[in-house]
Order: sequence, then structure tokens, then C-alpha cells
Amino acid sequence: MSACKDQDPRIHGIKTKIRVVPNFPKPGIMFQDITTLLLDPKAFKDTIDLFVERYKGKNISVVAGIEARGFIFGPPIALAIGAKFVPLRKPRKLPGKVISEEYILEYGRDCLEMHVGAVEPGDRALVVDDLIATGGTLCAAMNLLGNHFVKFEY
Repeated sequence: MSACKDQDPRIHGIKTKIRVVPNFPKPGIMFQDITTLLLDPKAFKDTIDLFVERYKGKNISVVAGIEARGFIFGPPIALAIGAKFVPLRKPRKLPGKVISEEYILEYGRDCLEMHVGAVEPGDRALVVDDLIATGGTLCAAMNLLGNHFVKFEY
């Protein structure tokens, strides 16, 4: 069974557990709230399992989780596929030396930071976040990781 196919019954179950909140955090934005998914252990497990099935055996060495929801899904995926977990955080949240990448959101600007030395040349990365809106956060994550010659899995 392929985790990529819409025919997988788990996908429908997961979709029904994600609440849509109109006009949050600003008018015109349809916020996809995953906290309702987290309240259902089966839907949460199915979500993790789908990622693990897709990426296990693909030589992923780094799972990079984008703050904050990437911290929820990233660590269990990393553990299950035998990869290290690297948090990509908002500014001034990580101690020690960091590298930064600024990006544009659909409703403003932000920045991601990562510890210097968290990834190494040749690492193969999977970036985990809860959704892609404009793609700015994903691009920032890829730029942070890519500055270290990381290969990406899509």
C-alpha cells in the first residue's frame, strides 16, 4: 500500500480530524488546525505511519522540524527511520551559535535559525512542517540546510 495514494483510507480519517479555522490569524486565512488531529491517537499514529512508510529506507539522515508543529511530527518520524532530529526555530530560541534565514509569510516576515554544525555535508534531509502556504518557510528551511550541501528528499 502506498502512502502517497488518496485511496489509502487513513488519509480520509486524518483529513476529517483537521479543523479549519476561518480568518485566523488574519482575515482571509483559512487556518488548518492540527490540534484536533492530536486529540485522536489513531489519526495521529496514522499520520506518523504514513510518513515513516514513505521515507523509511531512503537514507534520510536528518529530519528537520520547523517550529512549532514540525516539533510534534518530526521527532517520532526521525526515531522511526533512524535519523537525527534538527529543530529549526524562531529567532533567539536556540542557545549557542546559530545560522539564520529570513523569509516572507502570507501575513508578514519571519526568520528560522538552526545550530551551527547540526547538519553535515552529505546529510540527506526531510523537512517536516504542518502545511505549505506560500512556501516561504520551506524555502528558508531548505536554504538553511542547503548551505551545508544537504540532499533533500521530496
